[in-house]
Amino acid sequence: MASDSSNLISTSPEPAAVSSWRGQLAGALFGQKRAGTAPTSDAPKRGRGVWRALLRNPSALTGLVLLAAFIALALGAGHLFPGDPLDMVAAPFEWPGTDPQYRLGTDSLGRDVAAGIAHGTRVSLLIGAAAAGIGLVIGTLVGAAGGFFGGVVDNVLVRVTELFQTIPSFLLVIVIVAIGRPSVTVIALAIGIASWPTVARIVRAEFRTLREADFVLAARSQGFSNARIIFGEILPNALPPVIVTASVMVASAILIESSLSFLGMGDPNVVSWGGMIGAGRDSLRTAWYLTAIPGAAIVVAVLALNLLGDGLNDALNPRLRERN
Repeated sequence: MASDSSNLISTSPEPAAVSSWRGQLAGALFGQKRAGTAPTSDAPKRGRGVWRALLRNPSALTGLVLLAAFIALALGAGHLFPGDPLDMVAAPFEWPGTDPQYRLGTDSLGRDVAAGIAHGTRVSLLIGAAAAGIGLVIGTLVGAAGGFFGGVVDNVLVRVTELFQTIPSFLLVIVIVAIGRPSVTVIALAIGIASWPTVARIVRAEFRTLREADFVLAARSQGFSNARIIFGEILPNALPPVIVTASVMVASAILIESSLSFLGMGDPNVVSWGGMIGAGRDSLRTAWYLTAIPGAAIVVAVLALNLLGDGLNDALNPRLRERN
């Protein structure tokens, strides 16, 4: 029996080489070799392969460039357009190109549309990233617990997940925002609470597949705790589909926040793309640019995230990467 255990340990991946999810994620995405990894580790080679596959994909590269441009605009909004974007700075309904100082024109209250787009980028990306992060944390914990332990724990968590899935996501977000005060924090929290079931089902499926893998059995034989096996051994290997799902969650969160702001349930103290569309719908016939410009920003941002998500799916999927 002892010899069998030693053979199992020797023929399985070294648990110490996969004991940190940070090191696994860094190796998968950046090709970094973590301290303590075996010299024969092929993590750097895999990392380079993932990035080459991502950069060789025209769609993924386009999405990456567009997303980088939005992030740069969000970070530089305060420098490009200082002051409050809600301030009235010029005459109302100035068309784009009429005044060089206000290149995208002004709205019905004389507010700078370009400033609203820039500051709205910051709000949309912040809510999208925060909501996706909340959904990922909740979904990962629920899916990992259910997939790893199984039995009664899995049955209870699956029923809870199904209960949340029976409620329309947008309706649940509206209810939560209506109960709380409409703010960036409440909106991000509401969207995150409504979006975690998808992540939970993906993580649960991955854990059910990986929990009987050789490296998990080797970790058990060395006396690793359940928490260490879950977060240090199985979770790093279940990250690729979660990473792809995260990009879709950010895009969905941006759309949901825009819909809330369009309905007048957004944060009234900040500018958002959906709020700009809602404010300009009364002037749609005479000043269509007030809805077209922020609408185009939403379309491009969501398109960039979807293109990047498709590229990540191709790059992180070994079978698809071999075909290319």
